[in-house]
Amino acid sequence: MNINDDHPEPFPWAAMMAAGFGILRLSSAAFWAMTPRELNAAFHKSGARVAPTRTALEQLMQAFPDER
Repeated sequence: MNINDDHPEPFPWAAMMAAGFGILRLSSAAFWAMTPRELNAAFHKSGARVAPTRTALEQLMQAFPDER
C-alpha cells in the first residue's frame, strides 16, 4: 500500500488551464466542455503528420482565399 493511496494528489487545474488556454489556445467554452481525458489527449501527438493532397489544398484555398 502506498502512503499516497489515502490522499491522492488533487487534479492540477491551474496547470491544465494554463496549458489549455496558453498552449492549445482553447476558448473558455471549449476548455470547460472537455473532460480531463480529452484534455490529456489533446497534448499527445498522434503519429506522423501527412501533407494534404493537391486536391485538398485547392479546396482549402477556395474555401479560405487570401484577402487582397
